[in-house]
Amino acid sequence: MKSLWKYMRRYCPLYGIAVIAMAASILLDAAAPQITQRIIDQVIVEGRMELLMRLLLGLLGIGLGRAILQYSKEFIFDLAASGIGSSLRKDLFDHMQTLSVDYFDHHNTGELMARVKDDVERIWNACGYVGMLIIECAIHTCVMVFCMFRISPALTVVPLLVMPVIAWFALRMENGLGDVYDRISEETASMNTTAQENLAGVRTVKAFARERYEIKKFRGHNQNYYRLNMEQARLISRYQPNISFLSKVLLMAVIVIGGIMVIDGRISIGQLGAFSEYANNIIWPMEMVGWLSNDFAAAIASNRKIQKIFQEKPGIAEPEESLPKAGNCELVMQPICGEIRFEHVNFQLNGREILRDVSFTVPAGSTLGIMGMTGAGKSSVVNLIQRFYDVSSGRILIDGKDIRSYPLRELRRQISVVMQDVFLFSDTIQDNIKTGNRDAAEWESVERASICADAHGFIMKLTEQYDTVIGERGVGLSGGQKQRISIARAIAKENPVLILDDSTSALDMETEKEIEGQLRQLSDCTKVIIGHRISAVRNADQILILENGRVAERGTHEELLKKKGLYYQTYQVQYGEEEMTWQ
Repeated sequence: MKSLWKYMRRYCPLYGIAVIAMAASILLDAAAPQITQRIIDQVIVEGRMELLMRLLLGLLGIGLGRAILQYSKEFIFDLAASGIGSSLRKDLFDHMQTLSVDYFDHHNTGELMARVKDDVERIWNACGYVGMLIIECAIHTCVMVFCMFRISPALTVVPLLVMPVIAWFALRMENGLGDVYDRISEETASMNTTAQENLAGVRTVKAFARERYEIKKFRGHNQNYYRLNMEQARLISRYQPNISFLSKVLLMAVIVIGGIMVIDGRISIGQLGAFSEYANNIIWPMEMVGWLSNDFAAAIASNRKIQKIFQEKPGIAEPEESLPKAGNCELVMQPICGEIRFEHVNFQLNGREILRDVSFTVPAGSTLGIMGMTGAGKSSVVNLIQRFYDVSSGRILIDGKDIRSYPLRELRRQISVVMQDVFLFSDTIQDNIKTGNRDAAEWESVERASICADAHGFIMKLTEQYDTVIGERGVGLSGGQKQRISIARAIAKENPVLILDDSTSALDMETEKEIEGQLRQLSDCTKVIIGHRISAVRNADQILILENGRVAERGTHEELLKKKGLYYQTYQVQYGEEEMTWQ
């Protein structure tokens, strides 16, 4: 787990103090049997009762000292492990935020949640309680063996013969558990994904009466999870009883062989008592070996999965020349004017051609409408403008500058987008509208954006108005209300580029017309409107019709009607004059 070193080295001083406290506690443990030996030999055998009180106070002092030292080392280990776990989880989440959209296209939410939560917790545990016990077991065993050797080198051979056998069983168990933990981790991610998808889409599940199918699907993952845990339990039950049995054999052998040595006069009965205490003290570390190796194997497996994420690099590269910095603050680039130009853009995704030789220009402050059947590449235009993906060939320019030369964060800061799939956070309506400009947005801009999106009216009818907390993904609002809040959120950013990706599909014609009238008043904003309805794009300065990833038609509303092509057919269908043939 060398990759954790960069986190652990920050806490080296704390670990050092904790280990010192641990060592002192173990030395006190080692001193207790020596007092026991004196009580047996000097007080009980020799009758020196005047020593009893002093020796008992010594045992009391050892107990008090151990309590303080044990508390100190456990608290310090927990403190260091909490810091490591917190930093690791923060860095992991931060790194995930830097990854490009294509990474999340191939990794599900449940898997990533398992890494952020379960896997980090296992490493946290290994750096804290488990790691502490591993170190303590090692030091404790060495000290106890040394003390036993001082009493009787011959008798010490007994535990030294048994300990390697116990270690062998523990090693076999650890090797088996490592593979099982890998598979348990994978199954945990799959089960989390299934549960997350089901709960997030509970309305869809119920609408299609899919409850039995979803239950069966979850039960399958749950059964696999159960089977893997039973496999883990079988491995533990195969080796752990052997470890416990050998520990008891060790203690019995010490008493029998030590008793013979007492009879022969080679050691005193007090020394046998002390040796038995030492032997008993090395039993618990050996019994713990299996459990510790179990947890440590889980932490190693979790660390491998987390490091695999850290090794991922963003598919979308930042420009080599980033913005200049003033002190520790990155300077914000100058606002763009908003001219957008596609030059012979080709785009492929997962081996499939999405866009082919697409070229167009949107002057700053003008409006572009895009239509086309499902899969024609409309949303890909949105994704490319924001650099969620990069073009396969060709160029996209904003204000005459290739968007690949803009810092990603600053590029996206100046583009407002209303996504086709509306997502609202579990927060107040006001904070949802301020999402893109939380620090700078004033109440007036929130209200103005809501009015522009025709959302102010229904918001004011809610119990808490703009302070109303909406549920996850906007639960409690209609589809049209969610779309209007999403539009208000984009407008509130007051950016020079506004993109609406089929953002009025859930609105009635009157509301759509009202919103479009408000949007036309944003004369200093470049607008890209993607829609399936003629009413959404008819007032655009230029309309593109995409077909199979190509620009099939372009022009104004009137020009396209005169061509009597795809746009004309759509117009006729939507206004009821003939059956649509291309949707």
